Amino acid sequence: MKIAIIGTGYVGLPSGVGFAELGNDVCCIDNNINKIDLLNKGILTLYEDGLEEMFKRNVQAGRLRFTTSMKEGVSTADIVISAVGTPPHPITKEADLQYIEAAASELANYIQGYTVIATKSTVPVGTGDKIEGIIRKINPKADADVISLPEFLREGFAIHDFFAPDRIIVGTNSERARAVIKELYAPFKNSTMLFVNRKSSETIKYASNAFLAVKLNYINEMANFCEKTGADLDEVAKGMGLDSRIGNKFLKAGPGFGGSCFPKDTHAMSFMARQYGITMPLIDTTIAENDARPSIMAERILNLADANAKIAVLGLAFKDGTDDCRTSPAIQIISKMLEKKANITAYDPKANISALKILGNKIAYAENAYDAVKDADVIAILTEWKQFKELDWHKIATLAKSKTIMDCRNLLPADEMQALGFTYCCIGKRDITC
Repeated sequence: MKIAIIGTGYVGLPSGVGFAELGNDVCCIDNNINKIDLLNKGILTLYEDGLEEMFKRNVQAGRLRFTTSMKEGVSTADIVISAVGTPPHPITKEADLQYIEAAASELANYIQGYTVIATKSTVPVGTGDKIEGIIRKINPKADADVISLPEFLREGFAIHDFFAPDRIIVGTNSERARAVIKELYAPFKNSTMLFVNRKSSETIKYASNAFLAVKLNYINEMANFCEKTGADLDEVAKGMGLDSRIGNKFLKAGPGFGGSCFPKDTHAMSFMARQYGITMPLIDTTIAENDARPSIMAERILNLADANAKIAVLGLAFKDGTDDCRTSPAIQIISKMLEKKANITAYDPKANISALKILGNKIAYAENAYDAVKDADVIAILTEWKQFKELDWHKIATLAKSKTIMDCRNLLPADEMQALGFTYCCIGKRDITC
């Protein structure tokens, strides 16, 4: 099939590479000239585990190309996938649809033959109606169906999730569009495909992310409870997870949720509810408590050292497996510590450059973890990179000025760290919580 993908971010680029790997002819479109120039030179503009090799293979095979020309990509496409950003409005926090609407307005001019316009971006309920109205107004003769095709790719696991989706949600009542999507996803024989109406599809993505955010906030609340009562959060979470109605995923306490989805989507869900005259106190409480958590984590770290102490931060990305620092708890915690004039040196396996764009030179950036912890008074683990668990912690014990760890991800084995002489602090365990 001929596929045009609008947007080459953390959704559009892995999706484009994945569809090309399946043998489709994929054209990725972006109005960022510098980004397209880099991609055409074979240089990836983001990090995603497993993406680079597949990207290069499909570019060389001629199945994947990049352009700034909407006409070039859309005019020959069987399906156009919109994967542009929907950032939160700075004041209302509602999803900003200006990029979605601009893309729809431009692509409407170049539709030739029957085309499916699929919205993969996370958009408010009713956006499909709005896109359809834009296309009909600009190009009344366009033979097209607008559908909702929400993405469920996890950053850090996008390639895995693309080829092994647990569900494919399609919002359309058009039989022609259904046939196109069935052909597109024909290789995914073991995945559940659910056809629903467009507004249901648009809601499913928000409902899913909001639920997972609530679950993460809940386990952080339980961590607070365990720290006061003497219960062990790991044991509590394991016992809860054995209940099939609850499950063991998203029961790991930490510094709060972040990234490009959960913060944005919970705010957007809350805004949409208010627009319809509905209250969602569970989601609103989750937002408020998550917003407060970086300050709590920053205070815990700062309380472990004197003023002007060197704090070594391991982890800057919002999660492992990605270089994305958007709404990263690590960045938020660092920002809170900087308000107290903290002296910080940080290291992340992939996100140093991304963090530099946000924090600038307010902190120092180390080339590796060992340089970061040298002469440190406190070591704070803020992202759960597997590499940090595999570090030579005996060596780190000799490099650090003070053997104190605040593990905000509960990544390290407490008994081993204590055996090495570290004062080890983590989340949800009273005996080793500082």
